Amino acid sequence: MRPSIDKYFMSIATVVATRSPCLRRQIGAIIVRDKHIISTGYNGPPSGFAHCADIGGCMRAMAGIKSGTQHDVCRAVHAEQNAIIQAAIHGVSTMGATLYCTNSPCRICAAMIVNAGIKRYITDNQYPDTMGVQTLIDGNVEFLMNL
Repeated sequence: MRPSIDKYFMSIATVVATRSPCLRRQIGAIIVRDKHIISTGYNGPPSGFAHCADIGGCMRAMAGIKSGTQHDVCRAVHAEQNAIIQAAIHGVSTMGATLYCTNSPCRICAAMIVNAGIKRYITDNQYPDTMGVQTLIDGNVEFLMNL
């Protein structure tokens, strides 16, 4: 049976997540406009930085920081952020696009999504930071979960 377009793109975001070097949570995101993928991203350290596995482990796990809190204590750039950055690097507009991600966004990513003009956010999983979903809703971004 042929999957819906949203399930199809969500499955691609799941494959993108497999590239993440994160020891704690692997997240993948793709941005789609007019049924074409315009950008992808996964969570991981900035380009050229060592992965957590190469520096002795996840600093958040070692410090006992609860998932969904203290986002500033992390080497990683979030998947949604990387997808938006890649679109910007390549000069591709995200206005009116849909972002598919393997988790709902944190508040910071949600604010970036609103400002990037993305109009739909689709995910399969809830991130512990529920403020992100509320930020999407307040920013008039359609939020869909568990298709």
